[in-house]
Amino acid sequence: MERDILVLRDPRESWKRCSLAPLRGLAGVRFESYDPDRLVPVEGRLLLDPDGEPLGPADLGAPLLLLDSSWRRQPQLRARLVGDFRPRRLPTLVTAYPRRSSTFVDPAEGLASVEALYAFSALTGRPDPELLVGYRFHAEFLAANRGRLDPLRP
Repeated sequence: MERDILVLRDPRESWKRCSLAPLRGLAGVRFESYDPDRLVPVEGRLLLDPDGEPLGPADLGAPLLLLDSSWRRQPQLRARLVGDFRPRRLPTLVTAYPRRSSTFVDPAEGLASVEALYAFSALTGRPDPELLVGYRFHAEFLAANRGRLDPLRP
């Protein structure tokens, strides 16, 4: 399966707790660290964004961009993106990742980053189970979203 995923990571986030850590070295997945002094070219990519247009069948095969950070730091990462990109939101899905924050409330519709990547692949008709191989909560995520990860129809 050919994949083209760019992950812009906030270096403040710990790799020890990161759901994407098992994807390091996986073909077609590239990680870049956020640097407030550097712009990141993202021309033509689809950005997973809860405020974007709904994901649709026309998005199949698009190169993907994911911002991996806390919700409150998303605007800083997004401000470093240059080029035309298409924000897309996933349908409402249930996370299996146990989130706990003592400083702020996560949005109810938030997914672990690896869950969002897998959901995109499944919903666009190219489920990529390799994305979930190292994810500790993969079985719970798939069970909680049974019937919600079928490919989108036009």
